[in-house]
Amino acid sequence: MIRGIYTAGSGMMTEATRTDVIANNLANASTPGFRKDIAVSKDFRDMLIQRINDGPNRPAIGSMGVGSVIDEVATIHAQGGMRPTGNKYDLAIEGRGFFAVETPAGVRYTRNGSFTRSGAGELVTQDGYRVLGQGGAINLGDPEDEVYIVEDGRIMVDNAEADTLRIAVFADEKQLVKEGANLYAAGPGQQEEPEAVIQVREGFLELSGVNVVSEMVNLITGYRAYEISAKAVQAHDSLLDKAVNEVGRV
Repeated sequence: MIRGIYTAGSGMMTEATRTDVIANNLANASTPGFRKDIAVSKDFRDMLIQRINDGPNRPAIGSMGVGSVIDEVATIHAQGGMRPTGNKYDLAIEGRGFFAVETPAGVRYTRNGSFTRSGAGELVTQDGYRVLGQGGAINLGDPEDEVYIVEDGRIMVDNAEADTLRIAVFADEKQLVKEGANLYAAGPGQQEEPEAVIQVREGFLELSGVNVVSEMVNLITGYRAYEISAKAVQAHDSLLDKAVNEVGRV
């Protein structure tokens, strides 16, 4: 009975974490370039079940799980759709790659191309982080200068090439670490790799990779699983109460 309480309790903890992940996905359903997460669970441990009263060579019946645990929270790095905005500072990457931005914690990477022009004439994110080019922070010149971005990432100011966007490509995107605010940090030993073909679309934003309907279904499924585990805990607790207060009294 004690084992049953722990087994059902581990299921509740697993579904609570899964619900947190789904809730974060739903909260970022309208965030440009957001890539959804999924909580991957696994058996905590398997226990071999054998028949009893069959002598020393008891045949095995099979295995029984004794609970579940979240193995990892994986990010789905799938290309999102494109939404036109008409804003020349909004950028979207088609295919692989991330924009490199300068933060107080160092260089970070994002798919959110919702950029703007700072008072100092630099291309920055909505949080004020400077977007990086091959030569460092990108200077857009004077406010009256004509600025446009070519598909290959070159930034043209008054028909002169000012810089080229620093598009970071990684061999294994699964090793990137989410840090919040739609930013990623490079994992240990990860290096930026050159991409032969880069396509940047000016005046577009990449849509979030979250399907709201699918996430709502997952949320309901997770809630039902949590509810079942909670009822199992209550049932085992009731049996334990009877064992202590009634059977023990006899």
